[in-house]
Amino acid sequence: MLKEKILQAIDKNSKLTPKDLAAMLNSTEEEVSTTIKELEEQTIICGYPTLINWDNTGSEKVTALIELKVTPQRGQGFDKIAERIYKFDEVESVYLMSGGFDLTVIIEGRSMREVANFVSSKLAPMEAVLSTATHFVLKKYKEHGLPLVQESKDERMLITP
Repeated sequence: MLKEKILQAIDKNSKLTPKDLAAMLNSTEEEVSTTIKELEEQTIICGYPTLINWDNTGSEKVTALIELKVTPQRGQGFDKIAERIYKFDEVESVYLMSGGFDLTVIIEGRSMREVANFVSSKLAPMEAVLSTATHFVLKKYKEHGLPLVQESKDERMLITP
């Protein structure tokens, strides 16, 4: 039960210290630290990435979602193909999907041309890849459960009879 509560808390804010978590969860700091260490060793906690709204920086970044239809490898299914793909530096995420395609690959590049070059030179030529479909993200509103844009306020004047 403590494990799940810790995971839920740090999922939204990984800056919480063991002391903060202990106070929130009516536990001891030592117990929280030990539990976090166990979760890291079990690769339940795999890292502590920071959510950055790149639109608010001077950096130009393009995010693309690429749908892949692939042929599963004998005895290894989709795992070996996914492993080859996630090892590319450009790749942010790889997901096995149900439906009309097999894998979703999310990548980041400096330009649409860079993304297109990645798809045409690295993904499409792979033996197991049957087809690709690339979709570019135009604007991010929410990521990892957190809003990236400020809520707009209704600026209309209230009219009453």
